[in-house]
Amino acid sequence: MQAPHEKPSDAEALLQLLLFTDERLSSRKTIQQIRHYLESLRMEYPFELKVVDVGKQPDLAEHFKLVATPALIKIHPQPRQTLAGSDLISQLKNSWPRWQNSVKEYEEQLSQSVSSNSAGISPSTTSSLGTSVELIRLSDEIFRLKQEKEELLEQLKFKEQVMSMLAHDLRNPLTAASIAIETLNLEQQPHNKRASKLTPSLKKRLFEQARNQLGSMDRMITELLQAARGNNAEFNIQLRKLQLGKLCQDVIAQMKEQFQSKSQQVETDIPQKSPSVYADAELIRQVLANLLDNANKYAPVGGTIQISLLHRTTQKMQITVADDGPGIPEEKSDRIFEDRFRLKRDEAQEGYGLGLSVCQKIVHAHYGRIWVETAPKGGCCFHFTLPIYR
Repeated sequence: MQAPHEKPSDAEALLQLLLFTDERLSSRKTIQQIRHYLESLRMEYPFELKVVDVGKQPDLAEHFKLVATPALIKIHPQPRQTLAGSDLISQLKNSWPRWQNSVKEYEEQLSQSVSSNSAGISPSTTSSLGTSVELIRLSDEIFRLKQEKEELLEQLKFKEQVMSMLAHDLRNPLTAASIAIETLNLEQQPHNKRASKLTPSLKKRLFEQARNQLGSMDRMITELLQAARGNNAEFNIQLRKLQLGKLCQDVIAQMKEQFQSKSQQVETDIPQKSPSVYADAELIRQVLANLLDNANKYAPVGGTIQISLLHRTTQKMQITVADDGPGIPEEKSDRIFEDRFRLKRDEAQEGYGLGLSVCQKIVHAHYGRIWVETAPKGGCCFHFTLPIYR
């Protein structure tokens, strides 16, 4: 303890201040005035001061939620107080007496603690300002690392779920494709008694079944890979002149067995003559297949699925896929395009919550728009637009 007539040195000072500055030419004069005024105060009353350049230590500025510089913060003793603005010196003049009083109160608390300590061990006082700043920085860094850890754990959990679901979902189409290929293969073997049972129409159906099931597996894998990329710019888009009506008919034909398995009727409103669009055929095929697959999944047995093309404007074609299933709650109509979002009713069903998200990314990459509405007779209508080829 220093003698009563001695003033503590800066290193022993209990009053700790942070002065936040920046490199703007317009604020240099103000900062110089503040620092000069602080030096004049130091002659009468010691304090520890650390000057922080917000350009070099933005994490500290963010920690203290600063909105303007220069700014002066009293970080010890508590409570913390922040002064900022062009009239900072005037504010400091008003606050300085209270700051001195807060130090006196803190010293009295320390004295009382020492007096009540029977072992005669003095409790530790405040740490140096540099240590306080470093602790603040480390605290923020720990918080950031915890957030990153939580995000990584969530991603790992999601990947484990996806791998489990993918292994399960691939099994059915893989089994169906294998059976169809094996049946076709048996016919090629000599002295095969079952060969006579494979009529041309049956062989054609088996071939289509194998192709459709392999297409389903390809869509699952492609969907996951594209969702992992995240950004529209990462799609390897091959823009070409595309007859959208023919593409729609091809996708419907490929998925024919899916619709027949639930006795669903597919109604089309596809004009024989409509403008071509400027798009990537395989990516748009993926969007159509995904929307029709959803319609097949949610439309009831014996239900109806509609697909139509509309020459919406001189610059856009609109494609609509509608079903008579349970529909989508209006308050969830925007969220269904988010990554991994699933309606509560679908949590027990197969799928990853990625399909519509990938569709949106593909459509946006074509400078189009995708949205959903409630169908006139219930169910839902998915619409998306594509640019007309010029």
